[in-house]
Amino acid sequence: MKEFSITEIQALMKKGKISARKLTKMYLTRIHEIDKSGPKLNSIIEINPEALEIAENLDKEWKNKKVRGPLHGIPVIIKDNINTADKMQTTAGSLAFEGHNTSEDAFIVKKLREAGAIILAKANLSEWANFRSTRSTSGWSSRGGQTLNPYSLDRSPCGSSSGSAVAVASNLCSVAIGTETDGSIICPSHVNSIVGIKPTVGLVSRTGIIPISHNQDAAGTMARTVRDAAILLSIIAGVDPNDLSTIKHKKEIPSDYTKFLDPHGLNGARIGVARNYFGKNDRIDMIIEEAIKKMKELGAEIIDPIEIKTIDDLEDPEFELLLFDFKHDLNEYLAKYGPINSIKNIDDIIQFNKEHQENVMPYFGQEIFIMASEKGPLTSDEYKKALEKCHRLARDEGIDAVLKEYQLDAIIAPSGGAAWPIDYVNGDHFTGGSSSAAAVAGYPNITVPVGYVFGLPVGISFFGGAFQEPKLLKIAYSFEQATRIRKPPRFLSKLEL
Repeated sequence: MKEFSITEIQALMKKGKISARKLTKMYLTRIHEIDKSGPKLNSIIEINPEALEIAENLDKEWKNKKVRGPLHGIPVIIKDNINTADKMQTTAGSLAFEGHNTSEDAFIVKKLREAGAIILAKANLSEWANFRSTRSTSGWSSRGGQTLNPYSLDRSPCGSSSGSAVAVASNLCSVAIGTETDGSIICPSHVNSIVGIKPTVGLVSRTGIIPISHNQDAAGTMARTVRDAAILLSIIAGVDPNDLSTIKHKKEIPSDYTKFLDPHGLNGARIGVARNYFGKNDRIDMIIEEAIKKMKELGAEIIDPIEIKTIDDLEDPEFELLLFDFKHDLNEYLAKYGPINSIKNIDDIIQFNKEHQENVMPYFGQEIFIMASEKGPLTSDEYKKALEKCHRLARDEGIDAVLKEYQLDAIIAPSGGAAWPIDYVNGDHFTGGSSSAAAVAGYPNITVPVGYVFGLPVGISFFGGAFQEPKLLKIAYSFEQATRIRKPPRFLSKLEL
C-alpha cells in the first residue's frame, strides 16, 4: 500500500479518486494483514468498530461541500491512554482498567472529531506509559502484549508511545497521537524513523488523558513528514478551560503551524551542538556529523560545542517529582472518571496487580507504583524542593541559559541510541537519549529521521525554548526537505548484518 501524506489524500479526495470510507477500509485491511497477522506488529490494541460509519458520514459532508479542513476524512490512531467517548476502551494498556469506557472525549479528541478526523483505532503502549517498573520492557502491556519494531522484529519499538510510532512507520495510518512525560514521543519516533513533536507543556490540553505528571505530560504528533506532524499539531493545540496550563499561554498559540514550514529555514539559523549527548555510539555520532555538515551547507551558523551543564543533575529530582505527581494526578483522574473496576486510587491498582500477578506482572513488577504510593501531598517541602530544582536546572541554568549565552535558535543532539533487542529478563537497554532537558523544562522537542545504523533508524532532535515550535518546525522542515532520509520498514525478522 502506498504511503499517503495528508496533503496527498486531500488532493485525491478533491479529484474524487478516493473517499474517506475507501481510505479507512484500506487501512483496516492493512492492519489485519500486517499488525494482526503477517509480521504481527501488535501496534493496535483496539479498532474503532464505528470507523467506517464515521467515514461514510464525512463523505456525505464532502459531497455537500462541507469540508472541515485538512483532516476531513483522515484516519488517525491515538494512544490508549486518551479518553474516547465511543465503543473503544481507555486502559493505558493495563488489565486493571479493562472495560473502561468513558462518557466524554478527551479535549484533543473533541478537537480531532470537530476537524473531521476519523479515530481509527487505539494504539498499544508501554503499560502505564512506562511508569510502572524500573525494569520494564518498552512496548509491552498486559492488555495489548508486545509491540514490535518494523525495522527488525526482534528489536524494541521504544516507548511509551510504541504503537503510535509503529503504526505510522508501518503505514497503518498517516498520523498518530502519542504522549510524553520524558522521551515517550521522541524515542519511539526516532527508533521507528518517523517525525515526532513533543510540544511545550501548555500548548496542548491533557484533559481526559491518563496522567503521569501535570508538570511534564504533553500529547504530541507523530507522522512520516514534518508537514503532516505540523498539520496535526495545528488541530490539537489550543486553550482548554479545564487545563490551566493552556489558559496561561493563550496568546502563544498560532492557529496554523504549517505557515512556518520553510525549505530555506536553516539559512541564517544559529544552531548549537550539545556535545554532552555524543560519545555513546561512534556510528551514530558520524551520522550526526554528516547532518551538521549539511546544515552548514544550507546556511546554518553552527555553534559547536555547547553543553547543557545541568543534565547529569536532573535525573534524581525529576524522578522524585514524577513520583509525587503520578500519585496525585492518577488519583485525581480516578476521582473524575472512576471508579474503574472498583479501583478508586493508586493503592487499589497496586492490589489489583498483586492479585493478577501472573497476567499483569509476568516479566517485571510495579516498584514505581509502590514508591509513588508512599509519597505525600504536593504541599510537602520535599515536593516543592524537587519542583524548584527541576525548573532551575532544566530551564534557568539549562536550556534557557545556553540559548541566551549563544543566542541560539535551536539546540541539536542525537535523539538516542539505535533500537536494542527485546529482553524480558533484563528489561530495556537504553543506549542514551537527549529528551530529558526539554521534557523536564516542559519545552518543545522535534525528532526527524537522520540515518540508519545496520538498518536501524536514528533520529536527530531539535529543541529550544518555551513555545518555540514555529522556529523549530522551520529548521526541522528545512533539514528534512534537503535530506529526505527516511526509508520505509522491511519487517525483517532480525538484522541483516
